[in-house]
Amino acid sequence: MISFLISALKIIFLLGFLIFIHEGGHFLIAKLCKVKVNEFAIGFGPTIWKRQGKETKYALRLIPLGGFVSMEGEEERSDAEGSFSKASIPRRIAIVLAGGIVNIIFGLLVYFVLVSFLAYPTGNTTEEGKYISNVVEEVPMTNPESKDTLQVGDKILAINGKKIRIHNDLNKELTKANGEDMVITVERNGQKQELSIKPVQIPMRSTGIAISAKEGKAPEILQVTKGSTAEKQGLEVKDVIIAINDQEIGTDPQKVLEMIQSTQEGQAIKIKVKRGGEEREFNLLPDETVTYKLGISLAPVENPNLGERLYYGYFDTINFSVSIIDNLKQLFQGGISVDQLMGPVGISEYVASTNGIKEFIAVLALISLSLGVTNLLPFPPLDGGKVVLLLIEAIRRKPLKENTELTIQMIGFGALILLSIYITYNDILRIF
Repeated sequence: MISFLISALKIIFLLGFLIFIHEGGHFLIAKLCKVKVNEFAIGFGPTIWKRQGKETKYALRLIPLGGFVSMEGEEERSDAEGSFSKASIPRRIAIVLAGGIVNIIFGLLVYFVLVSFLAYPTGNTTEEGKYISNVVEEVPMTNPESKDTLQVGDKILAINGKKIRIHNDLNKELTKANGEDMVITVERNGQKQELSIKPVQIPMRSTGIAISAKEGKAPEILQVTKGSTAEKQGLEVKDVIIAINDQEIGTDPQKVLEMIQSTQEGQAIKIKVKRGGEEREFNLLPDETVTYKLGISLAPVENPNLGERLYYGYFDTINFSVSIIDNLKQLFQGGISVDQLMGPVGISEYVASTNGIKEFIAVLALISLSLGVTNLLPFPPLDGGKVVLLLIEAIRRKPLKENTELTIQMIGFGALILLSIYITYNDILRIF
């Protein structure tokens, strides 16, 4: 019971706080632009608390899944003093953008503080939260076809002309090179040198599936790569993996990966899954793929000073924000399925499962940034869609007909509701 209450409080606080700062952004900029705000509300449904200010009514409503700032002349155009519809287009755009921008800034600042001062582990840190430097610590593997070799103590400055600041920069350049020779600029014994290095080729076996890793639950397929052996044989998203080669998997997703990689060349894998209460078996012949490594390990930064903390925190935060945008690009390009999207139910489960204050704050930052970026997408009735309508008004030098604008907003709202229902349905299936 106590665990349930703690989880509920975490969810309510996170959603309520992010909604508050989002709507607060709209509210503050509206006030600065001298637009009258009739009501500032957190939540939907019946009012459980309210207070009338000099101009604005402040309210707390029962369902904490949203909020709103009701401005004079926003829903229905008005010629009254302080009307949103009579404000200049730049001011209206500023008001509309403010909520998403506040969420983005808050998310980035929180993440920056976590990485810089609280040793939060990321892809650019060790498990202990130590920053990974660009100094070579070990060289366990080399490619005999390389003209040059890296040495212990080399400081990697650039790869193919791209500056290397953090560990993730190195990984990006490795991916771009795709096994081709790379020109690596290093600092060795106080002098710059350019080395021609060919990455080490690591053979991999892939079935084309991505799986979940939820503690205490059997691995579930989250994504099936188009054209992969898994898709050809009929595996689907949401299939729960029960056994591989007649060995029970239990709740260990790592076991799935280990068994796939340990399969001999030319040997098929027998995968048993549960789908809709029914067990099914599939025989997959893994695709032979390769990945590329430099064959080195990089040294951690011991006892970083303030400057180093700010340096690594800044570039890690930039990488974090770019990854959010990349995920959105993949969604629109088909690289990520709509089935992988998460709605309020999925977010709530994710928030409830956080362990410790640092992880909770990290999730808060991630959701804040995602909420801000998503809200600025150019689709009505999202804030980004409203900005598009305002830009059209600026180009036409007159607003769209009120009925036309309302129709566009309602079509967008209907599509958003249908998408939300579908995402919520998938969230519930994933949980149960």
